[in-house]
Amino acid sequence: MNDLRIEWARTDAQLADWRAVHNTIIPTAVLSPDEVRERAGRNRLDVAYLGDVVVGCSTVRPPDEETAAATVIARTLPGFRGRGVGTALYERGLAHARTLSEEGVETVVQASNEDGLRFALARGFVEVERYLLPGDTVPFVALRLAGDEQI
Repeated sequence: MNDLRIEWARTDAQLADWRAVHNTIIPTAVLSPDEVRERAGRNRLDVAYLGDVVVGCSTVRPPDEETAAATVIARTLPGFRGRGVGTALYERGLAHARTLSEEGVETVVQASNEDGLRFALARGFVEVERYLLPGDTVPFVALRLAGDEQI
């Protein structure tokens, strides 16, 4: 993975790449360019490239009114899974999340994303709850990093 690079998505092109990965991985929660720009104002959005090819993205959400924990979400396109992309995104996101909160780390995975659930569980996350967003039919799974202080 010598040619893997992860960049903080700040330009329109990077935000478009981040959006493409997000919308591929989470087709039930497709985001518009305006929604991605709004998220980039509150969250850290990173995009991963293998050479010039977009292969993944991540989101780090700071604590908010719902949780004192930071949230790390790593997404890797299916054709690039198992190559260390998700691990690199996750480790970078986790390091940033640890600067935002001492109250733990959470993640969210769409229940239909079996690879994503396996990835989270293998890194020590435990399921906290499942929930449906309005209009959705596929639940999301909220997980918390085991050993992190419960709120």
